[in-house]
Amino acid sequence: MWAPVPKVVTPGDNNAPPSDAIILFNGKNLDEWESAKDKSPALWFVHDGVFTVNKAPGVGNIETKRSFRNYQLHLEWKVPENITGTGQARGNSGLFLASTGPGDAGYELQILDSYNNATYVNGQAGSVYKQGIPLVNPNRKPGEWQTYDVVWTAPTFNDDGSLKTPAYVTAFFNGVLVQNHFELKGQTLNTGQPFYKKYDTAPIKLQAHGDHSEPISFRNIWIRELN
Repeated sequence: MWAPVPKVVTPGDNNAPPSDAIILFNGKNLDEWESAKDKSPALWFVHDGVFTVNKAPGVGNIETKRSFRNYQLHLEWKVPENITGTGQARGNSGLFLASTGPGDAGYELQILDSYNNATYVNGQAGSVYKQGIPLVNPNRKPGEWQTYDVVWTAPTFNDDGSLKTPAYVTAFFNGVLVQNHFELKGQTLNTGQPFYKKYDTAPIKLQAHGDHSEPISFRNIWIRELN
C-alpha cells in the first residue's frame, strides 16, 4: 500500500511539543485557560515559566477555553518539596480529561503526592479516580517534576443520549504505563456510582483541591487532537 501517505510530524526533543501540537501553556500566560466556574480569566499564578494553583477562596478550578474529543496530552506537574499533610490532603489536584460541568464533574486522572504517602489505591496518583488502580507507582519525590502522557478516547452516545461506546484512557506516568486502555464506567465521582452523561466535546480541567497542603505547579502542557 502506497496511500494514504501519513502526514509528516516533527517530534520535539525532551518532552517539547511536536510540530502539530496545540500549546496549552507557553510558560508566559494562561490565555488558553479560564475559570471553570464562570468562564472569567484564570487567576492561578504564573511565574518562572510555570503556573501554580491559587487556593484563595472563590478562585477554584480552571479549564481550557477550547474543547476536545479524542487526543494525546502531555502535562508536567510538581508537588512542592516542603509539602505537608497526609493521604488525600497532600498535594491533591486532578487532571480532568473531559470537564462535563461545574465543580469536579467529568473524568479525572488523579494528581497527588504518592511518594511514601498511603491512601486508597484508586485515589493515588495515576489512578482513574475511584475506578482504576494504577498498574504501578512510579512517583518521584516532592520537589521533582512528574510527567503525564495520556491518550483519551472519548465516549460516544446514541441520539437518545444512551451510551454507544465507553471512554478509554491510556496513561504513562514518568514514562511508565499506569493505565492500559482502561475502560471507564462513567464520570469519576467521590461518592456514588459512576454514570455517563451525553456530551460531544469538552474542555480539559485542572483542580484546585480544598486541602490545606502547599499548592502544586504545572508546566509544558500540549495536546494533539486525534479526531
